[in-house]
Amino acid sequence: MSGLSIMCERGVPADEDDGHVFTPEGLSDAQAMGEACVVCHARWPRPRHPLGVLPDGAPVYGCAECAQLALDHHTNTLEQHLLATH
Repeated sequence: MSGLSIMCERGVPADEDDGHVFTPEGLSDAQAMGEACVVCHARWPRPRHPLGVLPDGAPVYGCAECAQLALDHHTNTLEQHLLATH
């Protein structure tokens, strides 16, 4: 899961983009071009789940398993935040 450590802060306001901006440093060419999962490097089946963008706006993708983990993490964080605000 080393790909998660290369995420940057959000690059644009939340109403314009709901993904993360990934720094290209540390990504393979295949990951940066969307041909490999940005998290686990899997190439087959070709990743189809958008997980964020590069600073230039190019999308990066994840495999089904990593996309589900990212969704679960985001959902759990949101639920914990909502619970903490009440």
